[in-house]
Amino acid sequence: MSTYTITNPKKVTTKRVQEMKLAGEKIAMITAYDFTMAGLVDKAGIDMILVGDSASNVMQGNATTVPITIDDMIVYGRTVVRAVKRAMVLVDMPFGTYKGDPIEAQRNAVRIMQETGADGVKLEGGSEVHDSIEMILRAGIPVCGHLGLTPQSINQFGSYVTRATEEAEAQKLLSDAAALQEAGCFTIVLEKIPATLAKKVTERLTIPTIGIGGGKYCDGQVLVLHDMLGLNTDFKPKFLRVYNNLAEQIIDSVGNYIIDVKDGSFPNDDEQY
Repeated sequence: MSTYTITNPKKVTTKRVQEMKLAGEKIAMITAYDFTMAGLVDKAGIDMILVGDSASNVMQGNATTVPITIDDMIVYGRTVVRAVKRAMVLVDMPFGTYKGDPIEAQRNAVRIMQETGADGVKLEGGSEVHDSIEMILRAGIPVCGHLGLTPQSINQFGSYVTRATEEAEAQKLLSDAAALQEAGCFTIVLEKIPATLAKKVTERLTIPTIGIGGGKYCDGQVLVLHDMLGLNTDFKPKFLRVYNNLAEQIIDSVGNYIIDVKDGSFPNDDEQY
C-alpha cells in the first residue's frame, strides 16, 4: 500500500495549484488514459492527471503523437474524468487542432471540455500560440502550456534530443515562458531541457512549472504512467524513474493462468456454479 497520505481531499483546481507553488509544495502529475487506471491514481492522491497525447504511443502503438485525433482524445478524456473525484484533469489538444487559427483552437477546446468534462486543456508551443491561448481563455477554459521538447513538432526537430542547450534557444524559451504566462496559462510543462534553465524559468514565473526531464527545480513533475510502472520496457530515458515492474508481473500472471487452463486446474470445484 502507498505510504502517501492525502492531507486535503478537496478537488484540485487552478487556484489550488497556484497556492501549492506559493507554499513551496511540489505538484505531482501523471498521465492516465482509461477509467480503471485513472481511478487508481486518483485514489493514490495524485494532484493532476494529464490525458496526454502520449496515448498515441502507449495506447495506440504509433511511433509519434502526431496521428492521434481529437475524437480519440475525447474518448480517453471522457473515460478518465468518469473515474476521478479529486485530481485536476487536463486533456492534451492534439496536433493540428490549435495552431494557426485561434477561433478553431477555441472551438476545439470547447468541444473537448463539453464532451469530456475535463478541468482544462494543454497545448504545445510558445509565442506562436499566444493568440490561440487567449481565445481559449475567453471561453473560460484553463490552459496549461508546454515548452522545450514538444513531441508534436518531432518532424520539425528531427529527434528527441534535449532542447535549449544553446544560448539562443534558451533565451527564446525564457521569452516564450513569459509570453505564455502573459497570455494567461495557469501552469507550464517543461520537457527535456537543462535543469539550470528550468530553474531560471521557475524562478521568473509566478505560475507553476511542471517538469518532465526538466530537473528538480520545477514546481512539480509529470511522468507517463506506463513508463513509471514498468509497462513500457523499451523506453528508458535518463529522467525516468521506474517504480514497478508490471510488465514482468503481467506476463507471469497470464502465463500462470494459461498453465492452469491447459492442465485443467482452473476452474476448480469452488470456482464453478
